[in-house]
Amino acid sequence: MRVMVIVKATAESEAGVMPDSKGLAEMGKYNEQLVEAGIMLMGDGLRPTSKGARVCFDGAQRRVIDGPFTESKDLIAGFWLWQVRSLEEAIEWIKRAPFDGGAEIELRPLFEVDDFGAAVTPEIRARAARVREKIAKH
Repeated sequence: MRVMVIVKATAESEAGVMPDSKGLAEMGKYNEQLVEAGIMLMGDGLRPTSKGARVCFDGAQRRVIDGPFTESKDLIAGFWLWQVRSLEEAIEWIKRAPFDGGAEIELRPLFEVDDFGAAVTPEIRARAARVREKIAKH
């Protein structure tokens, strides 16, 4: 099962406060453990929303909203994509992460093609496989 591990933004991350050398070293060590265990597929931190944009869709209309965005409790500061056997395994791994007070992490299983049942025709399954192959090559 693939799981997205979402690191929620804080006032500090939205202000662009960068981690110190100790924090970077601890996170680097943790990421190495995830890779060595065959769990981490990818992961990165995100710049503050002041550097981003949102695109709102309303029928054929597209509206762009430049950051920063309010309500930091709903914002994302970083993510991992993990391959685990279960949500419980992901929870055990995230408990080992070198975060301190105030961090909030959300774990969300990804949909797999088979989760869509009969709606997945052979053509859709083949297209999904081709897309995954192309992504793997990059």
